[in-house]
Amino acid sequence: MLFEAIRLALQAIRRNTLRSFLTVLGIVIGVGAVIAMVTIGNGTTAKVTADLAKLGSNLLSVNPGQFGPGRASSEAKSFNSRDIEAMRTQLSGVKAVAPLAQKAVTVIYGSESRITTVTGTDNDYFITQDWSLQAGRQFLDGEIRGGRAACIIGTTVRDKLFGHADPLQHNIRVGNVSCEVIGLLERKGQSNFGTDQDDIVLMPIRTFHRRLAGNTDIARVMVSARDGVETAKVQTDLERILRERRNIAHGKEEDFSVHDMKQIVQATTGTASMLTGLLGAVAAVSLLVGGIGIMNIMLVSVTERTREIGIRLAIGALERQVLAQFLVEAVALSLFGGVVGILLGLGLALLATRAMEVPFIVEPGIVAMAFVFSALVGIAFGYFPARRAARLDPIAALRHE
Repeated sequence: MLFEAIRLALQAIRRNTLRSFLTVLGIVIGVGAVIAMVTIGNGTTAKVTADLAKLGSNLLSVNPGQFGPGRASSEAKSFNSRDIEAMRTQLSGVKAVAPLAQKAVTVIYGSESRITTVTGTDNDYFITQDWSLQAGRQFLDGEIRGGRAACIIGTTVRDKLFGHADPLQHNIRVGNVSCEVIGLLERKGQSNFGTDQDDIVLMPIRTFHRRLAGNTDIARVMVSARDGVETAKVQTDLERILRERRNIAHGKEEDFSVHDMKQIVQATTGTASMLTGLLGAVAAVSLLVGGIGIMNIMLVSVTERTREIGIRLAIGALERQVLAQFLVEAVALSLFGGVVGILLGLGLALLATRAMEVPFIVEPGIVAMAFVFSALVGIAFGYFPARRAARLDPIAALRHE
C-alpha cells in the first residue's frame, strides 16, 4: 500500500512540476537559511576564539584604575619597574610578567614614514603574547638593562617602510631616536576589534622611558601563568601583592583591575553562540511559512482532484489509502525541499566563510535536525488536507465539477 501511495504521489507531483517547485521553495529557503546561518555562526565563533587565543594562554591583564560605569581610571597611578619586580619574585606559578608602555610615534626610513604604536617592553612580551619572530632575534640583556635603541618591528611596518626588502640591521627613526632593527615579528593579522596587530614597533622599556616617554610609567602588565596553574589563584595572589604595594586598606576598592583572558574568551564565545542560535531561530520561521504553503497547495490539490478521489472511493479504495496518498505527497514535497535546502545552505555557507576568511564548520546535528524537521513539516501541514480528502463522501465527490 505504501509503495502504491508513493507512486501516486510522485505522479501527482510530476503533473504539476512548476506548482510543486513553488510549493517547496519555502522549505528550501527555510532549511537553507538555517544551515547557512548556523554554519557561518559556528565558523565566526571559532575564528573569534582562535583570535582571542592568540593574545596568549593562561593570561592575565593588569591595568591601573577600574573600568565600568561610574569608575574613573584616569586618577589611578601607573605601575612602575618595582611593581614588575615584585610580581616576578613574589608570584608563584608564573611563566612570564611583561610590562607594557605605549605611544603613537612617527617612524621613518628613507623617504617612507608611518604613524604606528611603539611599545616599550622586554622579552617576556613574546611569551605572554604567544608571538614568535619571523627573522632576527629578541632583545639582549644588555639592551634591556642599558637602554640601547634596538627595535623589533611588525610586518605592516616592514611592508610600509621597506617593501619586501630585509629590514634587519637597518636603522629607522622612531620619533627623534635612531633605532636599529634587530627582529621581525611573525604576521598576526587583524584582531577581533579591527586593529592591525602587525602595525607595531617594540623596543626595550628602559629605552622607551628615557628616549620617548620621558617618564617611567607602565600602563599595563601582562602576566602568563604556567601550564597546569589555575589563573584564578594567580589572580588572587596578584591582587594581594598590588593592594600591599599600593597601600590599599582592607575593605577599600582597588585602584587597579585584573582581567582573566580565559573569562573574556568564554564570554565572547558565549555571546557569539547566542547570536548564532538567534539567527538560526529567525531563519527557522521561514520553515513555518513553507509549511503553510504546503498546506495551502495540498488543499487546492484536494479541491481539484475531488472527482478523482470520489472514483477511487467508489471502486473500493479505503479512507486510509487516500489519506496515505496525500500525506505521502506532502512529505515528499517537504523532504525534497529539505534536501535541496541543505545543499543550498552548505553551498552558501562555504562561499560566505571563504569570503569572510572564517573556518567552514559543518555541524552534522543541525543538518540532520533540518532534514527531520522538514519531514515533520510535511506531516504536520499535510495531514489536514489528506484527512479532508479521505473523508469525502464518494457520491458528493462524483457529482463535483
